[in-house]
Amino acid sequence: MKNIFDSHAHYDDPRFDGDRDALLCSMAEHGVRAIMNVGNTTGANLAGIELARRYDFIYCSIGIHPDQSAEIAAQHSREYLDLMAQQLSYEKAMALGEIGLDYYYDDNAPRETQRLIFEQQLALAKDLDVPVIIHNRDAHQDTLELLKKYLPKGIMHCFSGSAEVAKEVLKLGMYIGFTGVITFKNARRAVEAAAEVPLDRLLIETDCPYMAPEPYRGKRCDSTMLPRMAEKLAEIKGVSPQRLADQTFENACAVYRIPASDLALQG
Repeated sequence: MKNIFDSHAHYDDPRFDGDRDALLCSMAEHGVRAIMNVGNTTGANLAGIELARRYDFIYCSIGIHPDQSAEIAAQHSREYLDLMAQQLSYEKAMALGEIGLDYYYDDNAPRETQRLIFEQQLALAKDLDVPVIIHNRDAHQDTLELLKKYLPKGIMHCFSGSAEVAKEVLKLGMYIGFTGVITFKNARRAVEAAAEVPLDRLLIETDCPYMAPEPYRGKRCDSTMLPRMAEKLAEIKGVSPQRLADQTFENACAVYRIPASDLALQG
């Protein structure tokens, strides 16, 4: 398979410290043509910029994950937004994210704090006219409410909702990304949701080092595993795996506003 775009990865993660360069330098031989390294903390944002500067095929996004909401809110300052705006001026910083809401754990930041930081970042994305990358975990209603308020362009990443939630996201004009979870035997809800997503709104992603697909479940994930996701989604959509890879490549370029001509062809 070729022409693969990993629309959501975290190669700044310490789990790649031992072999990051060797792994990334092998991507072309695995058909991976582009990677979006997604920021989620102030440190990860800086690291993503450095990766994008070092590797031609890597782009980056800038964002504050809901897990960081309490720490950011405690600063009682909007300086973090000014810093993000500055970082988003970098020519290979293509989106604001990942941002959103995460209600999964009881000890996460208070929901009102998460909503505050999420809304501030949605407003910044609107001001700067950049797409967003949305993290939504067990917070479908509140996430949709704020998306309907700000109407950003962008992606619902690592989609975990129902087919009905997918339809609501699609009505907002957003793209939907699926990870290795789509290959799990108990992924009935993800399969049903994927069936509702038109090919021209579909994305594949690793969320690496997390979410490795079968048969690698539980291991460190990386972009060379994306053919497993593409094969499963191709089966669901009734197309060939290469057709799925080609279309999701086009979709990622479209949502991130990256000219495909900027990316070297392989094979």
